[in-house]
Amino acid sequence: MRINPILTALLVAGALTVTACSDKATPTNTGQASVNSELASASPAAETTVSLIPEFASRLDIYYPVDLTADLSALSANQHKMLALLIDAAKVMDDLFWQQAFGGSKQDFLAKLPQGKVRQFADINYGPWDRLKGDAPFLTGFAEKALGAEFYPQDMTKAEFTAADFADKTGLYSMVQRDSQGELVSVPYSKMYQTQLATAAKLLTQAAALAEDSEFAHYLTLRAQALLTDSYQASDLAWMAMKNNKIDIVIGPIENYEDQLYGYRTAFEAYVLVKDQSWSDKLAKYAATLPALQRGLPVDEKYKAEVPGSDADLNAYDVIYYAGHANAGSKTIAINLPNDEQVQLEYGTRRLQLKNAMQAKFEHIMLPITDLLITPEQRQHVTFNAFFNNTMFHEVAHGLGIKNTINGNGTVRQSLKEHASALEEGKADILGLYMITQLHKQGMLEEGEIEDFYTTFMAGIFRSVRFGASSAHGKANMIRFNYFAEQEAFVRNNDGTYQVDYEKMQLAMASLSELILTLQGDGNYDGVASLVADKGVIKPQLAADLARLSSANIPVDIDFNQGKQVLGLE
Repeated sequence: MRINPILTALLVAGALTVTACSDKATPTNTGQASVNSELASASPAAETTVSLIPEFASRLDIYYPVDLTADLSALSANQHKMLALLIDAAKVMDDLFWQQAFGGSKQDFLAKLPQGKVRQFADINYGPWDRLKGDAPFLTGFAEKALGAEFYPQDMTKAEFTAADFADKTGLYSMVQRDSQGELVSVPYSKMYQTQLATAAKLLTQAAALAEDSEFAHYLTLRAQALLTDSYQASDLAWMAMKNNKIDIVIGPIENYEDQLYGYRTAFEAYVLVKDQSWSDKLAKYAATLPALQRGLPVDEKYKAEVPGSDADLNAYDVIYYAGHANAGSKTIAINLPNDEQVQLEYGTRRLQLKNAMQAKFEHIMLPITDLLITPEQRQHVTFNAFFNNTMFHEVAHGLGIKNTINGNGTVRQSLKEHASALEEGKADILGLYMITQLHKQGMLEEGEIEDFYTTFMAGIFRSVRFGASSAHGKANMIRFNYFAEQEAFVRNNDGTYQVDYEKMQLAMASLSELILTLQGDGNYDGVASLVADKGVIKPQLAADLARLSSANIPVDIDFNQGKQVLGLE
């Protein structure tokens, strides 16, 4: 169906009514009942109408389009076939995440929207809520997004959940639903999504048969089994053991950011990856530095008694496909996994730097932000090398600090509940800068001056803080920005640009590191809640400066044109 130019113009202006139906809301009549007959015929089953909320018309272009490609010429014919199978498996994760985030069928919902920017915006956000604007609904007729997404019954209260006693109550791999008597019960993912997961498992098994690396084939086989059993540790260990694989896939229910009610449940996602060997070789030397850096953390000894696993590695990849949670809203540019605390403590983690995605964000977002908000005298210190390293050491820093509380209150993640993710991201950011500072002093970071890393770090705050309050990364950046402001780590000049005070930023880095590590080690839920409430907000001056970025049409993030056709695999 073609939408005529006048219709498209009306759509972008927010004045067009589009047809849609959902069991998640009761759409209201906006007075725009006269729907273009061509549009109405696109969804004949629709019973209600919804419209783009006018204030969101200016946000439909906040994602910069990027073709997600990589040089696959060195790969064999079997590896090309394997990549196609892995992408198909990733697409299953995409559909499952839609069900977790919004419910129903992604294809059915999007088909009820007109082709063009509104449909694309809903596709990027996996539903009718703007993920980079505090999950505010951008279509009329939809209430605020439930903090628990679809992981819990929509009518469940926290009091009811706390009082309830049922199996796998805080499980990573189950949905909470009501039984026939209305009582809360958990349903394992392997049962809830049995058909879809069986399809994904079959695809992974077929890919394993084509794998030329035996360790990768072993991982794919175990991961296929994990999808069917909800038992992921064996496949996590197999993933940790891989060293020579040119192709990789991260797939399954992994991160718990989508569960903003408790932070218990994990969301489905996938990344299909091709290793950049030359860049990976540059990074190998840093993994061995973790134990010494842990011992030197600026906090009391009891908060750094855990010893990071030494079987960790750093590698650079070109990512060729994103799916599910990884593809929703802002796009991940580095990975630190697995999340299993036992695996982390015994073996460490793998850190994957997604170089082509980083490059796209640096060119189309970081440099324009720098030209607008960083003082001219310091702009030369914003470099891709510093951006790459800041991002990399953010992921490495997830392995530092503490995973279990020092007072017997379980893991940090369990104790801090819905605030755990934001504080962990804040920890990784600030300890990443700490690691860079220490390694630079030791002469291990030969490329770039220390001013490069600090100034790029400052510009990076402006980039990430635009992700909004619904994002763990966004909250972490707000906390850090406001903390740095109080510590005078930077000044805002009369011309509206920011200038880093390198000495004071280093002091602020140390004190914020101590604060975060102490809150985590104590499992201090109330303390973290207070920190988020006080500093996890965008204050008027920063809001005005961020508005300047929007007025300059600087993208907030990127969106990918991706798939087998883009890669020439069809």
